[in-house]
Amino acid sequence: MPVPTQLGQFSYVPETKENLDWADLLTVDLSLINTPEGKKKLAQTLLEGVREKGFFYVKNFNISQERVDRQFAIGKHFYELPLEEKLKYVPDLAAGQFNGYVPAGRRVVDPETGLKDRVEIYNIPKFNGFFPHNHPAPVADHIEEIEEFARALHSEVLDPLFVLLAVALELPEDFFTNLHQYPKKSEDHLRYMKYSKYTPEETARLKTWTQGHTDLGSFTLLFRQPVAALQIRDHKTNEWKWAKPQDGTLTVNACDALTFLTAGYVKSTIHRVTVPPKDQQHVDRLGLLYFSRPHNDVPLATIKSPLLEREGYTQNDYEKTGNPVPTMEEWTFAKQKWQRQPKVVGDKSHETAQILPGYNEKVYA
Repeated sequence: MPVPTQLGQFSYVPETKENLDWADLLTVDLSLINTPEGKKKLAQTLLEGVREKGFFYVKNFNISQERVDRQFAIGKHFYELPLEEKLKYVPDLAAGQFNGYVPAGRRVVDPETGLKDRVEIYNIPKFNGFFPHNHPAPVADHIEEIEEFARALHSEVLDPLFVLLAVALELPEDFFTNLHQYPKKSEDHLRYMKYSKYTPEETARLKTWTQGHTDLGSFTLLFRQPVAALQIRDHKTNEWKWAKPQDGTLTVNACDALTFLTAGYVKSTIHRVTVPPKDQQHVDRLGLLYFSRPHNDVPLATIKSPLLEREGYTQNDYEKTGNPVPTMEEWTFAKQKWQRQPKVVGDKSHETAQILPGYNEKVYA
């Protein structure tokens, strides 16, 4: 009988000592949500975060650091598997599928030498009966714990954020939670993500690890890990700022679906992963993320909100084209299919790429 994977203690690498140009992000303290005054204040903080910054921190979300550490440990053990074992879990990437293992090497990061990316992904879908689960031992051995953790992200983090967003847009508090119910079919997933280090010689040639992009769902949750590499493109100045890892927080960003639903009032933030500072270039970067999306059958049309109507946000970019508005499922698989195509990082020979008829996605360096 196989011996279950033993997790052990997960150790984080030291934070950088370099003085980087950090983004000034707001913090949503969920401990304040249980009073009317606190909820109103947090709603305005969240609104400012998704309007002006795009990224924000969340703290006091009722999930212990020990539980988070165990998820990082599971991810670490998964990536220690031989490549041939991980390759057994690759989905049909050409069709836009993404649950399972996405191997490294799909992007060229240095056109002159042909050096490819070293980004690996393992996605775990929702535990609601719509997605068959078949996982390698490091994941399968702890699947009940993973499910408990994923469900807690909905109840303890996402549901409160959706309530605050509804309050901010002057909608019934359950408006967005009704579009993101865990039992319903949607393409949410938990992700273990690894960026393997390059040699010093290779690193000297690189400008960035992943090209600027937006996420396609509602909110992305990023758990603190200390290797500084995430950069955010400022909405006002278009300058790239570093996102600082903060103890006891989640880093959260708004995504495409919320931009469509609010006609651009909520901004899907452009971000990228760049070369870490010099004192962290010798280590791998392991990420733990959760991607939230509306139900698959939700049309991405502008919602009716008193605030949006007063501000003149009544028609999103897709509606302006006159083409049929896609559902969340259609948008998900079209954009995933485009994102999974082999690319050259930094290549802007085509400034826009058509994802669905009538809609062009801008390409960012």
